[in-house]
Amino acid sequence: METGLARKRVLVTGASGGIGSACARAFAAEGADVVVHFHRGKERAEELAAELGAAGVVGADLTSEDEVDRMFAAAGSLDVCAAVAGVWPADDLPVWELPLERWRATLDANLTATFLTARGFLRQLERDGALILVGSTAGIVGEAGHADYAAAKSAILGGLLLSLKNEVVRKNPLARVNAVAPGWTESPMTRGHVSDEQVRRISRTMALRKVAQPEDVANQVVVLASPVLSGHVTGQVVTVAGGMEGRVIHDA
Repeated sequence: METGLARKRVLVTGASGGIGSACARAFAAEGADVVVHFHRGKERAEELAAELGAAGVVGADLTSEDEVDRMFAAAGSLDVCAAVAGVWPADDLPVWELPLERWRATLDANLTATFLTARGFLRQLERDGALILVGSTAGIVGEAGHADYAAAKSAILGGLLLSLKNEVVRKNPLARVNAVAPGWTESPMTRGHVSDEQVRRISRTMALRKVAQPEDVANQVVVLASPVLSGHVTGQVVTVAGGMEGRVIHDA
């Protein structure tokens, strides 16, 4: 099916990671000119860019205002931005044990980074375009032991998304902002947390008893970016979580 993304210039943040690299490949498969962003994974990003024949590779710490500004200056005129970059802290800590330092670092790496990415993209937008934010089911149902991450993702999927979708039309009446909310997804960030035993445990609240692959999320990002498939869709959250609910569906 035609997506209308051929020759569109697309920035994917966090493209050196699992979901980000899957998004970059999915956009490239649609004929888009992909700009690959990385923070620490320079070698992986350069390998991906060579594989895709990418339009460019840009490095930036997305919590730094100056570095984000330089990233967008280097990325060129963009039509689409997939704000994938984020950090899930692995240590399980209840709020009463959660250090303020980690709270601030997690909000910076997820919420502040998404804000700066969205601001940079919308500042340069001169025509219709699409911004896709990446949240998490943690931002919808919470995540015990990761209140910092859940709070950041909830802000992205709630107030930030809903404000942006109303503001972006001031730039162009056809510009759109949407989001995806992945559940458990097999990626480098969750390595060691999606063993067969873990899948059996966490999938008790899911209709589909499996975790997502990065491509499952990337496909939905592409659909939301498409002016053909989602041209009248904005301010929406697509949950990619196998039918996750807040109750146990399956017996142990």
